[in-house]
Amino acid sequence: MPILASSPCTDADVLCQWAYSTFGDSTAIATVVMWMVGRPLRVVIVALVAWIVSRLARRWIRAVVKRAIAPDGPLLDVPLFSVQSESDIPGNLLHTAATRREARATSVSTVITSTVTVAIWTIAGITMLSIVGIDIAPLIAGAGIAGIALGFGAQALVKDCIAGLFMLIEDQLGIGDIVDIGDAVGVVEKLTLRATVVRSFNGTVWHVPNGVINRVGNRSQVFSIALLDFSVAYDADLVEAQRLIQQAADEVAAKEGIVEDILEPPRVLGVEDLGADAVSLRLTVKVEPGSQYRIQRELRQHVKAALDNAGIEIPFPQRTVWIRHDQATPDHPSAPLDE
Repeated sequence: MPILASSPCTDADVLCQWAYSTFGDSTAIATVVMWMVGRPLRVVIVALVAWIVSRLARRWIRAVVKRAIAPDGPLLDVPLFSVQSESDIPGNLLHTAATRREARATSVSTVITSTVTVAIWTIAGITMLSIVGIDIAPLIAGAGIAGIALGFGAQALVKDCIAGLFMLIEDQLGIGDIVDIGDAVGVVEKLTLRATVVRSFNGTVWHVPNGVINRVGNRSQVFSIALLDFSVAYDADLVEAQRLIQQAADEVAAKEGIVEDILEPPRVLGVEDLGADAVSLRLTVKVEPGSQYRIQRELRQHVKAALDNAGIEIPFPQRTVWIRHDQATPDHPSAPLDE
């Protein structure tokens, strides 16, 4: 039905057109219907569609991210093990890996769904403004200029956020992990898209922007290695020393409160170094992530006691100092003393 030139209705205002033609081309009634019923109804429809689309998008994104990051297969997040079946993975590590996958999937899906939701409601808001008769062309142009200016001014922020997203996706680190990210070494206390908060072992809290993190050394993923080198004298019986170290390590590994964190029995690898003052023997134990420091302290104490009881010396650097006293001779008289 063509719209007369005097009609206040637009092509999209179906109710306004109906009221204008039904009530004898009444401009007043058509205008009231347009502003009180037609446009509010269209705004409500747009909002309802945006709400439904955002809800469906969130559910779909969560499902896709979970399938990609945390599938039902238990071996996805255990790349450091050479395993043939699920039974080859210790149960506690399997539980930890599954928990990390679930947490990472939740974090990544939250970030993506938040971004998509903002985009959907931004489009819906612009559409609503257009419905109520506001010219959105200047708004879009102004938003574009502001976006360009913000992009130039917030390059570091965007870099930090993108780096943080990839750190989450790749599970480079997580809250509670012991990490080395350059100058900051310690426990991760907080992880956001923009920055990582690390508390060092002396209590210092480091706030590190994700964009400046060039490398991540994670000491808490899947397993850790308690590595110790014990020095013995060159004249010591190396076979006996290795036997004593192995025996002391086995006793520590069997202690209550420690055995739960042992993943593989202790191993004495043998001679690691021939130093200037001693022979170094290396001991390694595969343990639960984060427990290596406590276990290393126990091992040092017990191994030292075992070596001391067997009379095997743990050497320390020694130096012989010769002190020469020059005496005066007729050819070389001593210098006179100052008075």
